[in-house]
Amino acid sequence: MRVLVAGAGGMVGRAVSEHCKARGDEVLAYDHAGLDITNTDAVEREVNRVAPDAVINCAAWTDVDACERDPARSEAANAAGPENLAKATRNANGVFVTISTDYVFDGAKDGFYTQHDEPRPTSIYGMSKLEGERRSQLANPRTIVVRSGFIFGHGGRNFLSTIARALSRGEQVRAIADAWGTPTYSVHLAARLRELAQLDLPGVYHTVNAGAGASYEEFARTVAQQLDKDQSLVQGILSSTLNRPAPRPRNSRLKCLISEARGLAPLPPWHTGIREFLAWSQLTGG
Repeated sequence: MRVLVAGAGGMVGRAVSEHCKARGDEVLAYDHAGLDITNTDAVEREVNRVAPDAVINCAAWTDVDACERDPARSEAANAAGPENLAKATRNANGVFVTISTDYVFDGAKDGFYTQHDEPRPTSIYGMSKLEGERRSQLANPRTIVVRSGFIFGHGGRNFLSTIARALSRGEQVRAIADAWGTPTYSVHLAARLRELAQLDLPGVYHTVNAGAGASYEEFARTVAQQLDKDQSLVQGILSSTLNRPAPRPRNSRLKCLISEARGLAPLPPWHTGIREFLAWSQLTGG
């Protein structure tokens, strides 16, 4: 399979590129400098030139608070950009896979969010990602939207990705105790993205590691436990103490209603993802 990966400089994009190469695909990997997805003409030219079988979009502006301060940039990166890729992929007769977010939901539900739940984003980031979903589906009938969340992995700059280094050094960490999601290891997510591209069945998929989900505090304590570190290094805090510009959903746990019906096995439990991530980090010193 000939695969174009947009946003290949990011955590998930790198994982997708590495996984596809390992499976024998011809991978065309573009970071932001190589392909700015907000540039309509450049996207059309490049996708037309390389004629991929599949385009997997991992490019996004994920700084939630910065998006709140700059809605225009958020819309360009998270809504117009995916639409540009979707159109170009349609013109190249390819399947388009794009990553969305659990932040398209408002967090008021107590259980898991499924495809039956109506998205109600509360932040500019969530709104722009939902708009990107809808524009992509309109632009290309062969669009696969993959909602995920609480993503951690190699090279990630988010709390979930960096906490292991702090705990390994014996540093105390503060972790939110009253916000829950479904942790997802980037390597496992990458494998599913490729599977979906091969499956070529359009729709919205919720793709997360198996398990009941966790708060940031529970995730941090699990990392500490697997590192054999003192649990007292993890201090639980409330979201309200952070005074962040953008609202976040209190609960954004995801579950997919259609994956199993389409022959896709559940991803490994998120505890397994942490174990694999820590093993890789210890092996590479990352």
